[in-house]
Amino acid sequence: MDLRTGNLWKKIMLYSVPLMFTHLLELFFNIADIAIAGKFAGPISLGAIGSTSMLITLTTGWLIGVSNGVNAQVAFYIGGNEKDKLKRANTTGIILCLASGVLTMILSLAMAEQVIALLGTKQELMAEAVVYFKIYMLGAPALAVFNFGNAVLTADGETKKPLRILCIAGAINVLLNLFFIKIMGMNSNGVAIASIISHYLSAAMIMLEVVTADRNYRLDFHWKYFDRNIACKILNIGIPAALQYSLFSTANLFVQSAVNSFDHVVVEGNSAAMNFDSVVYTMMTAFYAACTSFIAQNYGAKKKERILKTYFITTFYAFAFAAIAGVLIYFFRSNLLYIFTNDAEVVKYGAIRLGILSLTYCLSAPMDNATAACRGLGKTLVPTIIILMGSIVFRILWIYTVFAYFHTLQSLYLLYCFAFVITSIGGNIYFFYINKKVCMHMLNC
Repeated sequence: MDLRTGNLWKKIMLYSVPLMFTHLLELFFNIADIAIAGKFAGPISLGAIGSTSMLITLTTGWLIGVSNGVNAQVAFYIGGNEKDKLKRANTTGIILCLASGVLTMILSLAMAEQVIALLGTKQELMAEAVVYFKIYMLGAPALAVFNFGNAVLTADGETKKPLRILCIAGAINVLLNLFFIKIMGMNSNGVAIASIISHYLSAAMIMLEVVTADRNYRLDFHWKYFDRNIACKILNIGIPAALQYSLFSTANLFVQSAVNSFDHVVVEGNSAAMNFDSVVYTMMTAFYAACTSFIAQNYGAKKKERILKTYFITTFYAFAFAAIAGVLIYFFRSNLLYIFTNDAEVVKYGAIRLGILSLTYCLSAPMDNATAACRGLGKTLVPTIIILMGSIVFRILWIYTVFAYFHTLQSLYLLYCFAFVITSIGGNIYFFYINKKVCMHMLNC
């Protein structure tokens, strides 16, 4: 798909839908891992996997961040039809992604026990959690390679092939989970082994596509194509993007600590409700990815009028999808929560969260999409600082002032609404300022 021409409303939707299903499949396969472990391996294995989930999100967030830098840079060179720089960007990108994957694996293996203990993991879960995390992180290089391939393909407008690859690898992952746990009698380590096999399989399949495809994104690897200048550009986008993923995870830790101050049924209800947050936010990220790729290609092609249109269209789509999903969740929230529990008290407290957050999901669209748009223009440092202020500083202040005063679930969950609005204002002011500078530069050129 050429992102520089044609009807933006239609092309953005065609681009985003396969990406949305890709992200949802990733989420559902992760849920399947947890469900199979809980059903067949027992509560200790379930707890071991759950106790490392936040740590895995933090570590793999760095791999996603670097691949975001690759995506924006590759799309920019495709848009400008700069074939030599595109070749260099591909080689530089795979080296950086693979290096980040290997480094993440080494650090994770070396520090697993200390970090998992630091998170306050229950003693009865500790041994199994460490083994699970170490085995899982052996797949970090494969995750990094898959993220690279996915970034390159989507930069060229190809979103269906990553979806097909993930379908195959995910289905094999579920079958291997059942094989290792139900037939071989393994515990969470069987889930980890199944995961890394599927990771390496998906990495191999996507790299086969990148190396053999007769397309702009074809990888012609040679060390001489490594470009330090392009590496700096990728990391200038990738490192702040990675920090942003970490910031959101860190912010959620503070909110979780506030939730933990209530009775255990409140904590359980909150955990059940969070599953629906993940589904909606995951759907929205497809439009943010579209925003980055479309803007980067049109920036490279110097088509300034399509940059602003892309931002408005992707923001509208993300807002509309979240609003529709949020309204449906709001009206059926109690029924939906019974999917995860049979306890009426747990459902009651989960419904309080969904009653507030389901109607505010859409407010996050201008915030996150402004960051995605800036990434397409090669700017991520200032948006990351804005996210830091809105998602970390503001939330901490709210928890220690408003929530500390009222100490109700309603006063806690309302912080999301205000954080979204405040951060959206700052992010959009910066995006429109940068977009104006870019347009002026194009005119001068």
